Amino acid sequence: MDGRLAVITGASEGIGRAFALAFSRAGADVVLVARGRENLLRLQHEVEASGRKAHVIVADLSRVDAIASLADGVSTIFKDEEKELILLNNAGFAFTKPALEVTEEDWDRVLDLHAKGTFFSSQFIGRLMIDRGYGKIINLSSTWSASTDMGKSTYGVAKAAVSYMTSALSSEWAPLGVRVNAIAPTATLSENTRRHMQENPERAERLLKRIKLGRFAEPSDLIGAAIFLASAASDFITGQTLFVDGGWQGAS
Repeated sequence: MDGRLAVITGASEGIGRAFALAFSRAGADVVLVARGRENLLRLQHEVEASGRKAHVIVADLSRVDAIASLADGVSTIFKDEEKELILLNNAGFAFTKPALEVTEEDWDRVLDLHAKGTFFSSQFIGRLMIDRGYGKIINLSSTWSASTDMGKSTYGVAKAAVSYMTSALSSEWAPLGVRVNAIAPTATLSENTRRHMQENPERAERLLKRIKLGRFAEPSDLIGAAIFLASAASDFITGQTLFVDGGWQGAS
């Protein structure tokens, strides 16, 4: 990852934080993006203590004007650096609610961040990559993009959109030097997901039966796939959604 600048959204906690630390330890400088400044500043200090550069940009990625401002900030950083640009669209949140109880506000909150946020972040920052003739976009999809489960109707729609746009954008931008891929994890034990599973043991047991490796994912389980897709090792791969799910998709 030497010589690469990685923009990581949703970096303040959970999976995004794990990605940021892993990318910096692998040699990349990072741009840390989230809504909360305090956690980002703590992460920035941790990254810089390892000898890499870390920039903080506070942004609500459900709003296109905020994404435009983010892209302006990245452009300012990027134009001063002879680095290859990576975008990891990680910002999001887990959402479980029966379809009959989903409100318009629920729908808008989920789709605005996961679908609209991913698309316009890719569009705005993708332009910077296209100008250089090279870049990597990695979207965070989900195993629920391709399978169903109780309470996941809205979240699954949002993540299916992420996987579809991964394929669509890769088709348009491959001739321009930009590779677009996605990672689709199963339930991953961030702090919030861990608490949800503890509070809903029957649901946790049911989900575990679908994972052949017999456990939920940890954020560290996703790091290898992310670094592979962000590095030159995957330069001939685009338009793919890589399932990192412990065998969920193959479960009978």
